[in-house]
Order: sequence, then structure tokens, then C-alpha cells
Amino acid sequence: MISTTPAAHGVAHTPERPMPAWWQAAPYTLVFVLFFLLPLGLILMVSFWDFNEYELLPGFTLRNYASIFEGCSTLTDHGDFCVTLSTYLSTLKFSFLVWLITLVLGFAVAYFLAFHVRSSGMQTALFVLCTVPFWTSNVIRMISWVPLLGRNGLVNQALTGLGVVDEPVEWLLFSDFSVVLAFVHLYTMFMIVPIFNSMMRIDRSLLEAASDAGASAWQTLWNVIVPLCKTGIIIGSIFVITIVMGDFVTIGVMGGQQIASVGKIIQVQTSYLQFPLAAANAVILLAVVLMIIWCLTRLVDIRKEL
Repeated sequence: MISTTPAAHGVAHTPERPMPAWWQAAPYTLVFVLFFLLPLGLILMVSFWDFNEYELLPGFTLRNYASIFEGCSTLTDHGDFCVTLSTYLSTLKFSFLVWLITLVLGFAVAYFLAFHVRSSGMQTALFVLCTVPFWTSNVIRMISWVPLLGRNGLVNQALTGLGVVDEPVEWLLFSDFSVVLAFVHLYTMFMIVPIFNSMMRIDRSLLEAASDAGASAWQTLWNVIVPLCKTGIIIGSIFVITIVMGDFVTIGVMGGQQIASVGKIIQVQTSYLQFPLAAANAVILLAVVLMIIWCLTRLVDIRKEL
């Protein structure tokens, strides 16, 4: 019997060499450098430049950072912090409140979808329903609160009509309350998605084992579900906190341009062409956000989820 394999005809089969790993990663590295590292490097460089009313002055100066922290070593005559520290405390306050509310709402919605909705089709339909607000602009969703919460809005009309209050409630709009409400409305979905994803990965036999062991519903929730959802909670927390820390549109619109935030200060400085000062503020804000993210990532290994 005559063999017809390539080796029998003197033709050796050479296996294809796989492409080197560094060559495969080169396009992604290039995109990362061009659209992430390079802009950050430019912002860092400009933060050390000088400027006047008419032009930027390339060079190296620490005047911008000194100007930001000017007077922060002591309290004011009224016992208050300097403008920079007060602004960061205000921004952190909004971040904490929004994080806490979105965590509670996001966990509740994700828990309902993952464990109480049995049909996968219904789960998908309800999940898509949660994304409906994202089909419109953020500005439109914020403005929609004005007719509801304004002095002559529907809420105040209902309260005065029912006799709950004698005059319209002023703090419903253009206040800390309206800012937090808008943030929760806009960003709760960023908490729902990762938590829901973590819950769907939980082996249902673990819940049955906890129930067979005599654990109550609250004990199962706290000792089984919450630890297994920790990665999703951390990812959602990173999304919400980082977005709120840098947001200036929501605070400007819902705060009536009366509430300060770090993002709002940067936006005002760029509008006055104070780019080096705005860049210095952006670098400080980035450092604060990175420290928060670093602290959160110490709690769980996010790479397991990714």
C-alpha cells in the first residue's frame, strides 16, 4: 500500500507560528497611549505652566498648585475651611450620599430581577425597562424634574392642595436635595448592572444549602449573597463615585448654579481660559479619585469578575 501523506512525497508540513503576544497587544497599546496616557500627560504638563490674561506661558511653576491650596493651612475667621477643602468636602458629600442611595436601590432591583423573576424573558424585559431613561439625554432627564419640584410645580401644588404645607417648599429644587435626586436618577443603573451580573453567577444550590442548614432569608442574604456580590458592588461603586466626583452639569443645572463642586470649578476656570489652573485642579481631582479606587480595589480582586 502506497502512502499519500505529504511526508511520503518529501513535503514536510510546517505548523504556522503563532503571532507574538507583544504584536497582538500593539494595537490596543497604541490606542491606550494615544487616547489615555497622552491626554493625561498633556494635562499634567500644562498644570505646571504659567498664564496671564492673554496667553499660556510654557515653563515650570508651582504657582497653580500653590494658588489652589492657598489659605488651607488655617481656618477662616468664621471657622470654615478654605475654598478648595470646602469644595472637595461638598463633592465627597454628594458622592457618598449618591453612592449609598444607589447601592441600596441597585441591590434591591438586582436582587428582585435575579431571584424573584423566574422567567429569563421577563428578566430581560425588566432589565431593558431599567435602561429606558438612558434613551434620552441627561440634560432632558434633569430638566424634567423642574416642572415637578419647582415652586409652582406639581409636587408643591399637591402638597398645598392637600393642606400638608401652607406655602410652597423651597428646598425641593435648586438645592442639595435636587442634586442628589438627579444623581440617583441618572446613575442608579451603573450600580444595578454589575450587581445583577454578580447575582446571576451565584450557584443556586448554595442558597438551597443555606436554607437546609436552617438559615433565615436575612442570614442567607447577608452571609451568602452579599459576599458573593462583593465584586459587583465594588465595580458599581467605582462607576458611581468616579462619575459623581467629576460631574459639573448636574450640579450646575439642579443646583441652580449655586452649589460648588470640583468639576464645576474646573469648568469655570476653563471658561475663563485659565487652562493651567484648571489642569492643576484636574490633576488633584484625578489623584483623589485614584486613591478612592485604590482603597475600593483592596477589598476585592476585580480581575476575577473581569
